Amino acid sequence: MSNINIYCDESCHLLNDCSQVMGLGAIWVPREKTSQIFKDIREIKVKHNLSSKFEIKWTKVSPGKIDFYKEIINYFFSNSDLKFRSVLIPDKSILNHSAYAQSHDDWYYKMYFILIKLLLSHSNSYYIYLDIKDTKGSKKWRKLRDVLCNNLYDFSRDIIKRIQGVHSNEVEILQLTDLLLGALVYTNRGIYTSSAKMELIDLLKLKSGFSLTQTTILGEQKFNIFKWEPSSDSRGSK
Repeated sequence: MSNINIYCDESCHLLNDCSQVMGLGAIWVPREKTSQIFKDIREIKVKHNLSSKFEIKWTKVSPGKIDFYKEIINYFFSNSDLKFRSVLIPDKSILNHSAYAQSHDDWYYKMYFILIKLLLSHSNSYYIYLDIKDTKGSKKWRKLRDVLCNNLYDFSRDIIKRIQGVHSNEVEILQLTDLLLGALVYTNRGIYTSSAKMELIDLLKLKSGFSLTQTTILGEQKFNIFKWEPSSDSRGSK
């Protein structure tokens, strides 16, 4: 049995923000490889005259740091231990939560279930880390763990060992998740205002072999994209 770490992030997840597009993303990696990956990414930061504590974020992409961010993306694709999955919601404004007696937060964690469930296997143990957004997450994380465990018939909690919140500025792989997911959401929003961000998107398209706007095949391991649509009858989450 292998131990796997899963690092999850979200973009444009608030109900009334400036974006109709929303995304959730996860990078999963063998637990024993995480220390080396953290070290590698910190060394890339220092190589580009950045602090080892510099936080990689899609919102920080700029022409002056373009070479650094390109090397980070190249590092992701060259490291076979790093794998990415995303769930994209093209238009969250059409959701009808009342039809399912749920809040936007309830639906948000259902999307996390959809994101994570395909990454899980009975033959491994998992440690799941979510970016801390507020102080109210711990109860919902426990509920998410319960739902994932029940889906796997993991009543002894041997498969999903832990779900916990972490601060992204302290976790390099979570920062990498933010970068990849940010690029996907930016592409699907149809925003072309930043030449630096467009350079990175072009590199992602080249390295992944995908348009970034379509669902990939279910078995895609390195760079998996799923575009989720609500049911047409009520525009709510199933």
